Amino acid sequence: MPVKIRLQRHGKKGKPFYWIVAADARAKRDGKYLEKIGTYNPNTNPASIDLDVDGAVKWLQNGAQPTDTAKAILSYKGAMLKNHLVGGVRKGALTEEQAEEKFQAWVTEKEAKLTAKKEGLSKVQAEAKAAALATEIKINEERLAAVQEVENAAIKAEADAKAAEKAATEKVEEEAPQTIDDAQAAATEEGKAE
Repeated sequence: MPVKIRLQRHGKKGKPFYWIVAADARAKRDGKYLEKIGTYNPNTNPASIDLDVDGAVKWLQNGAQPTDTAKAILSYKGAMLKNHLVGGVRKGALTEEQAEEKFQAWVTEKEAKLTAKKEGLSKVQAEAKAAALATEIKINEERLAAVQEVENAAIKAEADAKAAEKAATEKVEEEAPQTIDDAQAAATEEGKAE
């Protein structure tokens, strides 16, 4: 029976979640499987992969053929490297300790890269958030300044209207008909001033 290591789709529409399984090549994509080796969630950034490396190596040693995507995932998590190292041990090119040491060195280097990527992503997110906040503060200040300007214009217009009304009432009082006594008093004052 030909065995394939492949992905089995789960999750809802638009949010896929995959199981990494060893299954008979003739079985349906989401049908029977022989063993669940791990999971793959492409919805996160970076994609989260949980893989039983030893189980994958066991199936690879027994002749299971991975699909293209499964091969990329196995390579990313180091199962293909471990399979290669186990082959070297079997041929006598390496000891088990040397193979395990090489694999652990590769794993620590890979984890360092992954940690750096996560930190870079969180830094970019923090910078984007800070930039958005600064932009929002600037827009709010501009809106506040515009509202203040409108209020100041309204106050000025109201003060101008009151001043115009006051000037109009004073002008009306000046133009009001004078009594004869007032006219004589004003004339005598003008005569004294000259």
